[in-house]
Amino acid sequence: MRSAFIIVLICIFSVVAAQDTTVVKKERKISFIPLPVIASTPATGFMYGVAPSASWYMGDKSNTRISSALGTIIYTTKKQLILTLKSNTYLSSDSWILLTDIRYFITSQPTYGLGTGPANLLPMQHGLQYTQGSTSPLVTGEQMMEFNYFRFHETVLKRVNNSSFYAGIGLHYDYHFKIKDNLLNPPDSITSHYAYSKILGFNPEKYTTSGLSFNGMYDSRDNAINPYSGRYAFVNFRYNPEFMGSSKNSSILWYEYRDYLNVNKDRPRHLIGFWTYGWFVSSGDVPYLDLPGVGWDQFGRSGRAYAQGRFRGEDMLYGEVEYRMPLQKNKDTFGAVLFVNSTSASNRLGGVNIADSFDFGVGAGLRIMVDKSSRANLAIDFAVGEHGESGFYLGINEVF
Repeated sequence: MRSAFIIVLICIFSVVAAQDTTVVKKERKISFIPLPVIASTPATGFMYGVAPSASWYMGDKSNTRISSALGTIIYTTKKQLILTLKSNTYLSSDSWILLTDIRYFITSQPTYGLGTGPANLLPMQHGLQYTQGSTSPLVTGEQMMEFNYFRFHETVLKRVNNSSFYAGIGLHYDYHFKIKDNLLNPPDSITSHYAYSKILGFNPEKYTTSGLSFNGMYDSRDNAINPYSGRYAFVNFRYNPEFMGSSKNSSILWYEYRDYLNVNKDRPRHLIGFWTYGWFVSSGDVPYLDLPGVGWDQFGRSGRAYAQGRFRGEDMLYGEVEYRMPLQKNKDTFGAVLFVNSTSASNRLGGVNIADSFDFGVGAGLRIMVDKSSRANLAIDFAVGEHGESGFYLGINEVF
């Protein structure tokens, strides 16, 4: 694993308790799985908390997909706080879909500059002049940052003519404040975040990206928590005007596609899953921490093997293939996965284009089905990547 080594411990009794909880509440059409988390990293110190998940039906099971929510309440010995609530809610007969993503962080996180490949540093020929007309050296490698962050994203989609197509609008608000670059010491050293902010005219200590989105979705999956079949496609165009509070005018485009191919028709859990997304700054300038970054999708699942935000840029392409298999002949309690992913990010100021280079991650994982009615899995994964990166991941539900 990387230097910020993460150890996540979970007791077997928590899985047993989760199974008992789902049995008790099955009659009430809701399943609740408590997941205690204990972890340690050099950046956070000792952390502890809970990461619960819930699933429920808002209508008749015969014509309504299962809704799901994931949350975290985590505190660390370095006085960091991580609060999240993320949910996909399907109303009766799948007539409406509500996508919710709320976060509040008091945290720290490293950045590594922009782009993927060997040239993921912001070059200084772009005219940042500091003390006495000289250009300050740019810090390379891992650059630790501290910041507070509040996110509120809510998207509402309406089903079109009883089909698998949906259309709707969203409200998005991202506010980073109390930003501190730990390695910033002008004129002796300049961090990538500070250089980018100064070049494009952002306040390096706080900024906001706020706006509306226009969305289209196709969803034929049989289960959003753990699909065995179907396809999913999503397009989001987000406009962030200054009159809605954004630090600068901008627009961002996101598109996503997922597919599931069965290997054995008699065992639907035996399949190959595909996931890809593109994320682009389509106009204007976006603050550094709001740029497309690996691991910053709604549920933070992309880029296994790498730290969240390890790759960042004005444009990003991501792809992943996962082979999922049952480990028992006639039961679905235990399963396993093998996966490979790839990320490419640009650095427009540095002349690095999208698809100039790709960084890869590979890994394997164990799946324990803790609620058969919703197909909720306890997911335990280990992945290794390039640049000496690796990671251990514990979560509820499938990655995609």
